[in-house]
Amino acid sequence: MAGGHKKCLPLIGFTLICLKLVASAKTAPDIPTIDQAYSKISNSITVEWATVPGATSYLLTAEDGDTVIETTVANSPGTVTGLKAATLYQITVRSISATGRSQASPPKQAKTVLAAPILEVSSPSPDSILVQWEAVYMAIGFSVSIMRANGLGRVWKENTTNTSLTFTSLDAGTLYTIKAYAWNANGTPGDDSTCNQRTSPQAPANIQVSFDSGALKASVSWAPTEGAFNYTVMASSDSSKLSCSTTLSTCTISSLQCGTEYLISVLASNDAGSSQSTSAEALKTVACAPGRVTIREDPPGHLSVAWSSVDLGDYYVAFVKSDDGLEVHCNTSLTQCNFLSECGFTYFISVFAYNKAGQSPLGDVVNYTTAPCCPTDINPVLVSSDRVEIVWSPVRGAELYETKAVDGFNVVECNDTAPACTLSALECDTKYNITVYSFSEVRGSNMSCTSQFITTAPCRPEIKNVSKDAFSTINVHWRSTNDDATYTVTAHGEKGRYLCSSRGESCTMGGLPCGSMFSITVVAETQAGRSLPSYSVPLETVPCCPAGLTVTQVTQSVINVSWTAGTGAQTYVTVLESHTGQSKCLTHQNQCLLGCIACGINYTVALKAISATGLTADCTYQAYSSSACCPLGVKLYRLGPNGIRIYWQASRGSANYSTDLYGSKGIFTCAPSAGLSFCDVTEIPCGDVYTVMVSPVSETGLKLTFCPKKIYSVTCSGSTLGMVIYRGKRNAE
Repeated sequence: MAGGHKKCLPLIGFTLICLKLVASAKTAPDIPTIDQAYSKISNSITVEWATVPGATSYLLTAEDGDTVIETTVANSPGTVTGLKAATLYQITVRSISATGRSQASPPKQAKTVLAAPILEVSSPSPDSILVQWEAVYMAIGFSVSIMRANGLGRVWKENTTNTSLTFTSLDAGTLYTIKAYAWNANGTPGDDSTCNQRTSPQAPANIQVSFDSGALKASVSWAPTEGAFNYTVMASSDSSKLSCSTTLSTCTISSLQCGTEYLISVLASNDAGSSQSTSAEALKTVACAPGRVTIREDPPGHLSVAWSSVDLGDYYVAFVKSDDGLEVHCNTSLTQCNFLSECGFTYFISVFAYNKAGQSPLGDVVNYTTAPCCPTDINPVLVSSDRVEIVWSPVRGAELYETKAVDGFNVVECNDTAPACTLSALECDTKYNITVYSFSEVRGSNMSCTSQFITTAPCRPEIKNVSKDAFSTINVHWRSTNDDATYTVTAHGEKGRYLCSSRGESCTMGGLPCGSMFSITVVAETQAGRSLPSYSVPLETVPCCPAGLTVTQVTQSVINVSWTAGTGAQTYVTVLESHTGQSKCLTHQNQCLLGCIACGINYTVALKAISATGLTADCTYQAYSSSACCPLGVKLYRLGPNGIRIYWQASRGSANYSTDLYGSKGIFTCAPSAGLSFCDVTEIPCGDVYTVMVSPVSETGLKLTFCPKKIYSVTCSGSTLGMVIYRGKRNAE
């Protein structure tokens, strides 16, 4: 492309000096004589004359009939300037001195040469320069020459009668000097004009395009072109044009659009204009990021990622990164990829399109959160009749856990952020379908969690009654609604725990210690657990019978019954009974005196131990035989000087007797032979008073001491036979 036209103007100056003639009284200098007048420059005429003595300066005058131009010069030659080109002038000279100035010299005619052409130059192509000018007055031809401005090389010169001339076969991007002048009919050349003009540069060669897919910019380089001042890189597409300019041999075009095909061309330019465009290089940018990315999970555990196709996309790569840092990808020429997924993860999905230019920009990163994982290790840590406490390990992705227990029509729920739940207000001995659902705010509840069955512990039994039979066996009866339960009855007291078990609704318990307080409870047990104990029922066993009972004959008609304390007994009733009647006493003590006892009678001995609440233990002991009756009619007879016979009348029943004589000189005892009612004491001192007591002897050999005592005096005078003097009677001690 050619640059603008350049005009070259010749330098023409003139000086107009008007001299004022001053009249002088002195003699004016001599009149000069013009030797010659000629024009070498179109706006001036040079005049030569002989020097005038005494003249200090000269006044040159040029007249063309319309104008007068005057110029003062110091000496010859002198030049009048400011004249018209190709114009005939009449030239005169006057000498000037201190005394005045002379008359004008004889005139001489001279014509100014032609004016210089005003050039307009341009470089329409890298190897040509076009020179143009307007017609010059009085010119019949023109001479134009051109050469390198640096003086190297040849000079081209052309003569023409036209007003334009084109020089070809020039070097591109080179500065040339152009000189032109016109000549008239006489062949006289006029003023010349000189211009410099540079040829336009060649189009850059060896274009290289490097594309930066990340920054969406292209770096274009080329071989430098001679004479180029500037380069312009243009990237053109159907929808836009981008460019960059530089003085270097490389340039970067930014802000390219993805998914666009550009034609890259480079222009070199200088002050002469621009080169032709290079052959365009095609550039395909990276494809745009795929849009409308959708994610679908069907079935759970499988993610289907789809996107829209993009221009210039040869294939696609979908990246799926989970929030634990693991990343997978797939390559495809289609617009869909399938991935395996896990519960409780958030996946970040990005899709890139690829072509030879590289990877597309990052588009929208789409995230998808899968449903939280389901708890799998649900463990019931507590199962009671109305409550189930379960725990499980925390699962990925769960922000909340929803626990539901269903028994058909009734639903019990609990929600908690902790991996544990206590379901309360449940029905006892009931099978519940329990499910723990994990929940996240993004995905909601995972409804695919499996359930498990948990049966609550059995219902609490209700004791209906507790009874005791004649053999001190405890019978416990209860009411229960449990299925297939085993019941354990516990009697708990100070003396220990006693148990019995049954699968029915009653249980018999024996061997409970007497005289004890027990608390009776019943517990039901199934595979699900144990029920709460029933409400307790108190149980008191009968008092214990005294371990030992002793009957002591106090008098012939009174006995003393004593016993050890019976556990749990507060009151005792003692009964001695025979065919002759009954003797009874009621006491809080551990002994009792019973009167009206007939001697020599067999009695049955019974004792009742009674607790504070009135429970009675009937205690039976061995029979008791009352002592034989004390003998009657005790008399002493002398048997010689030192012998005494004690005689008595035996009471009813058979008995053995023992006789004791207590005197100051000793105690004398005799025992009769069986069946006899007397015994003899020999060698008893006379002259003493004796206390005599005849006592029955029990089967154990115990000699009773409660029979009456008699006092006898045994004298030494008189007959050796006869009665011993009865002195009186003593009460038994």
